[in-house]
Amino acid sequence: MQIDTPRLRLDALHADDAAALFAYRADPDVARFQGWRPASVAEAGDFIARQRGASLDTPDGWWQRAIRLREGGQLIGDLGLHVPSDAHGSGEVGITIAPAFQTRGYAGEALRAAFELVFDRLGWHRIHASVDPRNVASMAMLRSLEMRQEAHFHESLWLHGEWVDDVVFALLAREWQGRNA
Repeated sequence: MQIDTPRLRLDALHADDAAALFAYRADPDVARFQGWRPASVAEAGDFIARQRGASLDTPDGWWQRAIRLREGGQLIGDLGLHVPSDAHGSGEVGITIAPAFQTRGYAGEALRAAFELVFDRLGWHRIHASVDPRNVASMAMLRSLEMRQEAHFHESLWLHGEWVDDVVFALLAREWQGRNA
């Protein structure tokens, strides 16, 4: 499935994306806020290969999409959707943008496309995002999309050798549809 926005194309990750995926996912400034940090280009390639069989119908899996510039197709990030096995129309979204492409509005544009997919096409009830509160830019971006902060869990996750806080933002289908009516 391919999703086009005015500036972006969200589609499947390809084997030749491994080096670019590794480059931004392994960047220390990006990786500090991510649960998955590839150790090598080969590990990034293995991740891409495993995604070939992934779908939004696979419980407890992540369905990862490449975020590319529409003009030229350059990989600038990735967006994942996770559907827990007991979700009943609820899921999680995660997004990573390469540092060279941050602060240009690409994350918000990609997330709006994801919201259209899950709410308008797939009929989900709710979507949430989990973010480290030290990632101030991501929290501001989620607020700009009118996601609501629902929780702040203190030292609730062990990540990269330290206890970190977790802030949860969410959006309901009726909230999304109400503002896009």
